[in-house]
Amino acid sequence: MEHLNPAGIGPPPATGVGQEIYALAERLFPICRSITGNGVRATLDVLSQHIELQRHEVPTGTQLFDWTVPKEWNIRSATITGPDGQTVLDFADSNLHVVNYSLPFKGILPLAELRPHIHTLPEQPQLIPYRTSYYAPTWGFCAAHVRVADLPDGFYRVEIDAELEDGTLTYGEYLHRGQSEREFLLSAHICHPSLANDNCSGLALLAMLARSLKARKTRYSYRFLFAPGTIGALAWLSRNEDRTCLIDHGLVLSCVGDSGDPAYKRSRRGDAFIDRAMSHVLGRRAGAKLMDFSPYGYDERQYCSPGFNLPVGMFQRSVHGTFPEYHTSADNLDFIRPEHLEDSFRILMEVIDIVEEDWTPLNRLPKGEPQLGKRGLYAAVGGQKSSGATSMSLLWVLNLADGQHSLLAMAERSNLPFKELAAAAKLLLEHELLVAL
Repeated sequence: MEHLNPAGIGPPPATGVGQEIYALAERLFPICRSITGNGVRATLDVLSQHIELQRHEVPTGTQLFDWTVPKEWNIRSATITGPDGQTVLDFADSNLHVVNYSLPFKGILPLAELRPHIHTLPEQPQLIPYRTSYYAPTWGFCAAHVRVADLPDGFYRVEIDAELEDGTLTYGEYLHRGQSEREFLLSAHICHPSLANDNCSGLALLAMLARSLKARKTRYSYRFLFAPGTIGALAWLSRNEDRTCLIDHGLVLSCVGDSGDPAYKRSRRGDAFIDRAMSHVLGRRAGAKLMDFSPYGYDERQYCSPGFNLPVGMFQRSVHGTFPEYHTSADNLDFIRPEHLEDSFRILMEVIDIVEEDWTPLNRLPKGEPQLGKRGLYAAVGGQKSSGATSMSLLWVLNLADGQHSLLAMAERSNLPFKELAAAAKLLLEHELLVAL
């Protein structure tokens, strides 16, 4: 892991967009999602109030490369009732109380037989763990350890009113069409239940990012994908294999709402444009982390599998699996904050600006340094109030405008902000000192 420690400050207080992202995450939080089922559809219903989602249903049994679409899971209720008739656990209190994708079950069991089906965290006794049984079917509950550690012996009535039947896998996507068919893919998993950071935060942020692009004319087309982890990404890839060649940039989002320093995991390629753009943006922030690719994580594993090897990295704040709230009931709405959601949003918008505004200039007067004073260019950058350029950014652009350096390459070489170099290049182009290649 590479730590970057230039001078920097934390995120400013949230304004409108941070509050809007948080409010949407708040609406998504109570929904019981899984890799299939009505919880996913209900989530897409909420997201569709903000963007025009196209919904896809993939039938159970459909082959997705080496995987198969599983049965659809829906749950109505689940309880454990003690020997005294009191309710020990109730799914209505928290949808983490049931193992996600649990088999249905109904019966009366002695405590010794019930205990292996109740999952707890003895080292975090106040918290409910998040557990799944997607591909190893079983039934079970999850509970705070303190709640079930001292259960009395006796017989317990157990009921999980759930269905696992042939149905469909559901995912949603939104395409913002740009001037080109070349695409920027942004993806978040939609299968986690009441976990605010992982991943209500990613779903809400992507929806608001998509909404913000609706009124913007862009060079690239932007595809937003809301799909169940692993199996959903595979479903999209299998249905769009002939279009993956159009993807020039990609990001998977997860855990983007907490107070941790921003982190980026590079694509399998390691030097893709998205890797360089994210490195440039985060490299100017104190505490930000850059990590090399590994085949463990979220859906970047599928997009970066060797048969596709797409330029897709992963953006987070606290890295999944490294914070104590991860996959527990402590990943609640108090764990994410509007100001951190907004900071993540601003980072992504800055990266989109780089993708949109990068170009390769050529100096029309490369022999010696052009006289900037007589063209009024030094006056134009005085105070940086009008153009956004600086005298140093003008000099760097002129010097590196040899037809071999794009603006991002110039930013990497000069260690100046991309936006300053872009402003300088625009100014020089207007004064006919540059030509665009």
